[in-house]
Amino acid sequence: MATATLSDAEIRDRIKTGKHMLFFTADWCPDCAFIKPVMPQIEAKYDQYDWITVDRDANIEIAQEMGVMGIPSFVGIEDGKEIGRYVDKFRKTQKQVEDFLDTL
Repeated sequence: MATATLSDAEIRDRIKTGKHMLFFTADWCPDCAFIKPVMPQIEAKYDQYDWITVDRDANIEIAQEMGVMGIPSFVGIEDGKEIGRYVDKFRKTQKQVEDFLDTL
């Protein structure tokens, strides 16, 4: 998981090629805090993706462009094209996230 906050331009550039999973989150979000402890396990299991943590507040343009209004949310991108999304405003469990990833 990327630890430094990337700019909108850096995210756009990075997702042009390769297989990525964007994890939209925010520090103030209790449902994000709920899933964060298991994210290292999820990322290790689904290591075919370059995981990018997207701070919804710092990267509001990307969030708006992708229609991400609720967090935590996940958007899969391959070579610049969306391949799937798990976007809503509800808390997500590890199993729910893995079930989504298994559909891609």
